[in-house]
Amino acid sequence: MQADRKPASIYLVRHGETIWSASGQHTGRTDIALTDHGEDQARALRPMLSAVSFDQVFVSPATRARQTCSLAGLADAAQVEPDLAEWDYGRYEGMRSIDIRAERPGWAVYRDGCPGGETPGEVVLRADRLIARLRERGGTIALFSHGQIGSTLAVRWIGLSIIEGQHLVLGTAAVGVLGYNPGHADMPVISAWNLGPSH
Repeated sequence: MQADRKPASIYLVRHGETIWSASGQHTGRTDIALTDHGEDQARALRPMLSAVSFDQVFVSPATRARQTCSLAGLADAAQVEPDLAEWDYGRYEGMRSIDIRAERPGWAVYRDGCPGGETPGEVVLRADRLIARLRERGGTIALFSHGQIGSTLAVRWIGLSIIEGQHLVLGTAAVGVLGYNPGHADMPVISAWNLGPSH
Protein backbone atom coordinates (compact mmCIF):
# COMPACT_ATOMS: atom_id res chain seq x y z
CA MET A 1 0.00 0.00 0.00
CA GLN A 2 1.26 3.48 -0.79
CA ALA A 3 2.46 5.50 2.20
CA ASP A 4 -0.11 8.24 1.58
CA ARG A 5 -3.06 5.81 1.55
CA LYS A 6 -4.98 4.93 4.67
CA PRO A 7 -5.36 1.24 5.53
CA ALA A 8 -8.22 -0.57 3.86
CA SER A 9 -11.57 -0.64 5.63
CA ILE A 10 -13.97 -2.98 3.87
CA TYR A 11 -17.76 -2.90 4.16
CA LEU A 12 -18.87 -6.31 2.90
CA VAL A 13 -22.57 -6.18 1.96
CA ARG A 14 -24.58 -9.28 1.13
CA HIS A 15 -27.43 -8.86 -1.35
CA GLY A 16 -31.04 -8.76 -0.18
CA GLU A 17 -33.42 -11.70 -0.15
CA THR A 18 -34.15 -13.76 -3.27
CA ILE A 19 -36.58 -16.64 -3.66
CA TRP A 20 -33.68 -19.07 -3.43
CA SER A 21 -31.99 -17.45 -0.43
CA ALA A 22 -35.33 -17.62 1.38
CA SER A 23 -35.69 -21.33 0.59
CA GLY A 24 -32.05 -22.18 1.37
CA GLN A 25 -31.14 -23.12 -2.20
CA HIS A 26 -27.52 -22.59 -3.22
CA THR A 27 -27.43 -19.74 -5.73
CA GLY A 28 -24.15 -19.37 -7.55
CA ARG A 29 -24.33 -18.39 -11.20
CA THR A 30 -28.13 -18.48 -11.59
CA ASP A 31 -29.07 -14.82 -12.06
CA ILE A 32 -32.06 -14.31 -9.77
CA ALA A 33 -33.50 -10.90 -8.89
CA LEU A 34 -34.44 -9.71 -5.41
CA THR A 35 -37.87 -10.40 -3.97
CA ASP A 36 -40.02 -7.43 -2.92
CA HIS A 37 -38.81 -8.04 0.63
CA GLY A 38 -35.22 -8.16 -0.63
CA GLU A 39 -35.70 -4.79 -2.30
CA ASP A 40 -37.03 -3.37 0.98
CA GLN A 41 -34.03 -4.80 2.81
CA ALA A 42 -31.66 -3.15 0.34
CA ARG A 43 -33.37 0.23 0.66
CA ALA A 44 -33.14 -0.04 4.44
CA LEU A 45 -29.34 -0.15 4.15
CA ARG A 46 -29.24 3.33 2.64
CA PRO A 47 -29.16 5.37 5.89
CA MET A 48 -26.29 3.33 7.35
CA LEU A 49 -24.22 3.31 4.17
CA SER A 50 -24.87 6.96 3.33
CA ALA A 51 -23.19 7.88 6.62
CA VAL A 52 -19.93 6.39 5.32
CA SER A 53 -17.68 8.17 2.82
CA PHE A 54 -16.59 5.41 0.45
CA ASP A 55 -13.48 5.82 -1.66
CA GLN A 56 -14.53 2.98 -3.95
CA VAL A 57 -17.49 0.65 -4.48
CA PHE A 58 -17.32 -2.76 -6.12
CA VAL A 59 -20.20 -5.07 -6.96
CA SER A 60 -20.60 -8.68 -8.06
CA PRO A 61 -21.82 -9.13 -11.65
CA ALA A 62 -25.02 -10.82 -10.37
CA THR A 63 -28.31 -8.94 -10.73
CA ARG A 64 -29.18 -9.48 -7.05
CA ALA A 65 -25.97 -7.78 -5.92
CA ARG A 66 -26.28 -4.93 -8.42
CA GLN A 67 -29.90 -4.33 -7.39
CA THR A 68 -28.87 -4.19 -3.74
CA CYS A 69 -26.08 -1.73 -4.53
CA SER A 70 -28.48 0.48 -6.49
CA LEU A 71 -31.26 0.45 -3.91
CA ALA A 72 -28.73 1.16 -1.15
CA GLY A 73 -27.75 4.30 -3.05
CA LEU A 74 -24.25 3.47 -4.29
CA ALA A 75 -24.79 2.42 -7.91
CA ASP A 76 -23.33 5.62 -9.38
CA ALA A 77 -19.95 4.89 -7.82
CA ALA A 78 -19.93 1.12 -8.39
CA GLN A 79 -17.60 -0.92 -10.58
CA VAL A 80 -18.36 -4.54 -11.44
CA GLU A 81 -15.79 -6.92 -9.92
CA PRO A 82 -15.90 -10.51 -11.23
CA ASP A 83 -14.02 -11.86 -8.18
CA LEU A 84 -17.04 -10.94 -6.02
CA ALA A 85 -19.21 -13.56 -7.75
CA GLU A 86 -20.65 -16.25 -5.51
CA TRP A 87 -19.18 -19.79 -5.52
CA ASP A 88 -19.85 -21.75 -8.67
CA TYR A 89 -21.91 -24.59 -7.18
CA GLY A 90 -21.80 -26.70 -10.34
CA ARG A 91 -24.10 -29.71 -10.02
CA TYR A 92 -25.29 -28.46 -6.63
CA GLU A 93 -26.73 -25.24 -8.07
CA GLY A 94 -30.26 -24.74 -6.82
CA MET A 95 -29.98 -27.51 -4.23
CA ARG A 96 -30.31 -27.15 -0.45
CA SER A 97 -27.53 -28.37 1.84
CA ILE A 98 -29.89 -30.85 3.49
CA ASP A 99 -30.64 -32.45 0.10
CA ILE A 100 -26.97 -32.55 -0.89
CA ARG A 101 -26.11 -34.28 2.39
CA ALA A 102 -28.84 -36.84 1.79
CA GLU A 103 -26.81 -38.10 -1.18
CA ARG A 104 -23.39 -37.12 0.17
CA PRO A 105 -23.37 -37.39 4.00
CA GLY A 106 -21.17 -34.89 5.78
CA TRP A 107 -20.75 -32.61 2.76
CA ALA A 108 -19.43 -29.13 3.52
CA VAL A 109 -18.89 -26.62 0.72
CA TYR A 110 -15.89 -24.99 2.43
CA ARG A 111 -14.10 -28.36 2.61
CA ASP A 112 -15.47 -30.37 -0.31
CA GLY A 113 -16.42 -27.85 -2.98
CA CYS A 114 -18.91 -28.73 -5.70
CA PRO A 115 -18.75 -31.27 -8.54
CA GLY A 116 -18.70 -29.43 -11.82
CA GLY A 117 -18.18 -26.14 -9.95
CA GLU A 118 -15.43 -24.54 -7.90
CA THR A 119 -13.14 -26.21 -5.40
CA PRO A 120 -12.28 -24.48 -2.11
CA GLY A 121 -8.77 -23.92 -3.44
CA GLU A 122 -10.07 -22.10 -6.49
CA VAL A 123 -12.27 -19.86 -4.34
CA VAL A 124 -9.31 -19.11 -2.05
CA LEU A 125 -7.24 -18.01 -5.03
CA ARG A 126 -10.02 -15.68 -6.10
CA ALA A 127 -10.53 -14.27 -2.59
CA ASP A 128 -6.83 -13.79 -1.93
CA ARG A 129 -6.34 -12.06 -5.27
CA LEU A 130 -9.10 -9.58 -4.47
CA ILE A 131 -7.89 -8.99 -0.91
CA ALA A 132 -4.38 -8.23 -2.16
CA ARG A 133 -5.75 -5.61 -4.56
CA LEU A 134 -7.95 -4.03 -1.87
CA ARG A 135 -5.07 -3.82 0.59
CA GLU A 136 -2.94 -2.15 -2.06
CA ARG A 137 -5.67 0.40 -2.82
CA GLY A 138 -6.43 1.20 0.82
CA GLY A 139 -9.24 3.54 1.85
CA THR A 140 -12.86 2.83 2.69
CA ILE A 141 -14.37 0.37 0.24
CA ALA A 142 -17.85 -1.15 -0.17
CA LEU A 143 -18.22 -4.65 -1.63
CA PHE A 144 -21.69 -5.85 -2.68
CA SER A 145 -21.53 -9.60 -2.88
CA HIS A 146 -22.91 -12.90 -1.56
CA GLY A 147 -23.08 -15.12 1.50
CA GLN A 148 -20.43 -17.79 1.08
CA ILE A 149 -17.89 -15.81 -0.91
CA GLY A 150 -18.42 -13.12 1.73
CA SER A 151 -17.58 -15.53 4.54
CA THR A 152 -14.57 -16.69 2.56
CA LEU A 153 -13.32 -13.12 2.15
CA ALA A 154 -13.72 -12.52 5.88
CA VAL A 155 -11.72 -15.54 7.02
CA ARG A 156 -9.04 -15.02 4.40
CA TRP A 157 -8.80 -11.35 5.45
CA ILE A 158 -7.71 -12.47 8.93
CA GLY A 159 -5.49 -15.26 7.63
CA LEU A 160 -7.63 -18.28 8.50
CA SER A 161 -8.26 -21.38 6.41
CA ILE A 162 -11.33 -21.33 4.17
CA ILE A 163 -12.93 -24.11 6.25
CA GLU A 164 -13.44 -21.55 9.04
CA GLY A 165 -15.90 -19.74 6.76
CA GLN A 166 -18.53 -22.25 7.86
CA HIS A 167 -18.65 -20.45 11.22
CA LEU A 168 -19.58 -17.08 9.71
CA VAL A 169 -23.08 -16.68 8.31
CA LEU A 170 -23.82 -13.32 6.70
CA GLY A 171 -27.55 -12.68 6.51
CA THR A 172 -29.34 -11.16 3.54
CA ALA A 173 -28.76 -7.40 3.30
CA ALA A 174 -26.32 -7.62 6.21
CA VAL A 175 -22.94 -5.93 6.48
CA GLY A 176 -19.60 -7.16 7.77
CA VAL A 177 -16.71 -4.76 8.36
CA LEU A 178 -13.11 -5.85 7.76
CA GLY A 179 -10.27 -3.67 8.91
CA TYR A 180 -7.32 -3.45 11.27
CA ASN A 181 -6.93 -3.37 15.05
CA PRO A 182 -6.51 0.31 16.02
CA GLY A 183 -3.88 -0.63 18.58
CA HIS A 184 -1.98 -2.93 16.20
CA ALA A 185 -2.02 -1.42 12.72
CA ASP A 186 -0.73 -4.58 11.02
CA MET A 187 -3.33 -6.88 12.62
CA PRO A 188 -6.32 -7.55 10.30
CA VAL A 189 -9.63 -8.00 12.13
CA ILE A 190 -13.32 -8.55 11.54
CA SER A 191 -14.56 -5.34 13.16
CA ALA A 192 -18.29 -6.10 12.88
CA TRP A 193 -20.57 -8.79 11.44
CA ASN A 194 -24.23 -8.92 10.44
CA LEU A 195 -24.85 -5.21 10.82
CA GLY A 196 -28.03 -3.87 9.29
CA PRO A 197 -31.50 -2.55 10.06
CA SER A 198 -33.03 -6.03 10.29
CA HIS A 199 -30.15 -7.79 12.08
